[in-house]
Amino acid sequence: MELGGASSSYRVFNGTQFSCPSAFPIKSQTPTGLSSLPCLRPSNASFRISTTPSRRDCSCKATLKQTNMATAKVEKMSGNEFELSGLTALSPLDGRYWSKVKDLAPYMSEYGLIYFRVLVEIKWLLKLSQIPEVTEVPSFSEEAQSYLQGLVDGFSMNDALEIKNIEKVTNHDVKAVEYFLKKKCQLHPEVAKVLEFFHFACTSEDINNLAHALMLKEAMNSAIFPVMDELIKAICNIAKDNAHIPMLSRTHGQPASPTTLGKEMAVFAVRLSRERREISQVEIMGKFAGAVGNYNAHLVAYPDVKWPQIAEDFVKSLGLSFNPYVTQIETHDYMAKLFHAIIQFNNILTDFDRDAWGYISLGYFKQITKAGEIGSSTMPHKVNPIDFENSEGNLGVANGGLSHLSMKLPISRWQRDLTDSTVLRNMGVGLGHSILAYKSTLQGITKLQVNEAHLSEDLNQSWEVLAEPIQTVMRRYGVPEPYEKLKELTRGRAVTKESITEFIKGLDLPEEAKTNLLKLTPHSYVGAAVELARTVDIAVNLVNGVVVFEN
Repeated sequence: MELGGASSSYRVFNGTQFSCPSAFPIKSQTPTGLSSLPCLRPSNASFRISTTPSRRDCSCKATLKQTNMATAKVEKMSGNEFELSGLTALSPLDGRYWSKVKDLAPYMSEYGLIYFRVLVEIKWLLKLSQIPEVTEVPSFSEEAQSYLQGLVDGFSMNDALEIKNIEKVTNHDVKAVEYFLKKKCQLHPEVAKVLEFFHFACTSEDINNLAHALMLKEAMNSAIFPVMDELIKAICNIAKDNAHIPMLSRTHGQPASPTTLGKEMAVFAVRLSRERREISQVEIMGKFAGAVGNYNAHLVAYPDVKWPQIAEDFVKSLGLSFNPYVTQIETHDYMAKLFHAIIQFNNILTDFDRDAWGYISLGYFKQITKAGEIGSSTMPHKVNPIDFENSEGNLGVANGGLSHLSMKLPISRWQRDLTDSTVLRNMGVGLGHSILAYKSTLQGITKLQVNEAHLSEDLNQSWEVLAEPIQTVMRRYGVPEPYEKLKELTRGRAVTKESITEFIKGLDLPEEAKTNLLKLTPHSYVGAAVELARTVDIAVNLVNGVVVFEN
């Protein structure tokens, strides 16, 4: 099913498609009773611009009720014009940037949350059928197991919409899932006998915490990590391709000891890969211990069942780590750790974006132009580094959201309050702006073209950077006051190849040491930078072009 429009779609799970909606809901494909799902419509109020100033306020301040723009007028739009579409979406992730973030939709959308709730409810019923003491739920036949699994594998957008329709009656999203499954199974002779064991001994949070954990796990593995790895690989390639290209360093914005362009890129590849590894090692956790984490109802119903062990086995069977000490909610500490790690990855990438922006500004990089693309609306010569700027901006938005999640989620009053529920619905926002930023940086990288001539010119104008190696060799051979002598030669004065050569020849040094110093140029004084850049694959564990991380 497509949610309208001609945009490209993303196929996932059972063939359900995700595309940016041009109008929602699509009544022709909406299950019975869903035709009245709320649309985005403005209130009856409209903004009109008045040209008559208040007697109390004759200042130049503009308000919604007064302005000096006499011809401006904002007309009230009809409700139909504000149905959800790429142009009316409040979030740019769901509008302007949809094509770049839609890979997250199967996991981080409400559809994804509902899907994983269905999965958990069905898996729990199947688990109950395997517990000998729970005689009321006998082992299912292969056909019944296949039928239940088919509800997961065949889960569709229409199914999700049907659950939303039930929720309008129940006003409870998890209970709506339970009722949906009972309805789906009431005609199956075997499963129909145990319908009341759907959601057995569960609090809603037992289902929700596992659904959220699976959403995060699948989103990270299927959407986030691949783009992170592509980004790290792209920066590695810049490092290796330019390992030998000398470049003037700048510390405090001033000329400093030369490096190579490749080595400076390698620094970011290694930093990002290190943080990527930290992210991958965060344990995604789940709980399944009932209303306040004590298996109260479980033990009243079946006192002889070892419910803590059953819960651990069940959570682990979903590919999650088990948290045995909880209240009504899983404590969300792992989420805080995960989001903090992503924030740090994003901080490092912000540093990269700003450096790339700066190197473009210095002329070290040219940007490959694209036919028809405009850099400035008034200055035709400009090619702006908009991709790195877009990335930096979205990393800031991402980190703002992720920071709130990481600080808020571990805090819940007593055995729980509901503040985490609405906050958790925004996980996709932080991840969405992150993946948008990663793709923007990748796009910026594809446009970069090294300007070796300008790099070389800067080095030719910076012979003063050889003051460091000269005074270091002077120290080795006991020449008095080497730093002070170089300071007198270089500070506040124009330093040239000739003045450096003359200074070296006048030093009381062994001839071999003098010869080596005279061979130095700002281009050759790069230390181990070339080798560091060429071996970056080893540092980030890049094997056959694939970033490898051991979990």
